[in-house]
Amino acid sequence: MSSTESSSGSATGARPIALVTGPTAGLGRVLVDRLARRGYDLVLVARDEARLKAVADELTTAYGVSCEVLVADLVDREQLKLVEDRVSALDSPHLAPVDLLVNNAGFGLKRKFLQNTVEQEQAHLDILVTAPMRLTHAALRQMTERHTGGIINVSSVAGTQPRGSYSAAKAYLNRFGEWAAHEYAEDGVQIMTLLPGFTRTEFHERMEVGRDAVPRPLWLDADRVVDEALADFDAGRRVSIPSKRYKVIATASKHLPVRVLQRFQALGRR
Repeated sequence: MSSTESSSGSATGARPIALVTGPTAGLGRVLVDRLARRGYDLVLVARDEARLKAVADELTTAYGVSCEVLVADLVDREQLKLVEDRVSALDSPHLAPVDLLVNNAGFGLKRKFLQNTVEQEQAHLDILVTAPMRLTHAALRQMTERHTGGIINVSSVAGTQPRGSYSAAKAYLNRFGEWAAHEYAEDGVQIMTLLPGFTRTEFHERMEVGRDAVPRPLWLDADRVVDEALADFDAGRRVSIPSKRYKVIATASKHLPVRVLQRFQALGRR
C-alpha cells in the first residue's frame, strides 16, 4: 500500500527538490539531513510510513523544509511505478520536478547464495538493481529535457570484488553509473556513483552481523561517508570512494586474482 502526503512544511517551489530512497536510517538518514541543511525540499521514499513521517517532521522542524512522504515497497513493481511517476513528473501543476535523485535503498543477505531462497535473492536483486535502474530511467526523462539535474547511486566497494550476489548487483550499479555519467553529461545531468565500505549503520545490524565480523580499521562513520560523498558531488566527480583506505582497496581489487579476493568473502558474515 502506498500513499503520498506533505509534512507541515509548506512547499515554496523555489527550493530544489531531492528524492531519496531509504531515508529513515543509515546513510540515507544522514543524506537527507545534509540535503535539508543545503536547502533542499525532500521526497522521502520507504516502506515504513511511521518512520517516514517521523523523519519528515524532524527535518521540517529543524530546517523549515517541505517533506513529501511517499510510502512504497520498491520490490513491488506497482508501488515502484508510483515512485517512477513522481521522479519523472515534469509538467504537473501540483508537483515540482525532482532535481536530485538519490538511489540509496538497499539491504544485504547474510547467508550464502544457495542458503537463501530464490525469492529472497530476487527481492535483493530488485532493490539493488531493478529499482535504481528504473528510477534513473525515469529521472533522466525529465532531467535531459530540462538540461539539468543530478543522480547519486549508492553502490559499494564490494562491487569491485567477487563476494556473491550482493557484489554482483553492486558491480552492475558501478558500471551502469560509470557509463551513464559519460553518456548524459552533455545533457546537463550529473551522475555520481558512491562506493562506501563497511559503515556503522543499521544495514549490518539488520543482517545480524557483529562489529567483530570486520576488522576495526575497516569501519567508517556514516557522517564522514556522506560528507565526503557530497564534497565529491560538488566537485563534479563521477565516482566517490570515501576514505583513503577504501580507495586503496578498490584499486587493489582491480588487479588481485579472484582466488586471492575470495579469501575475504567471510568479512561481514559473522
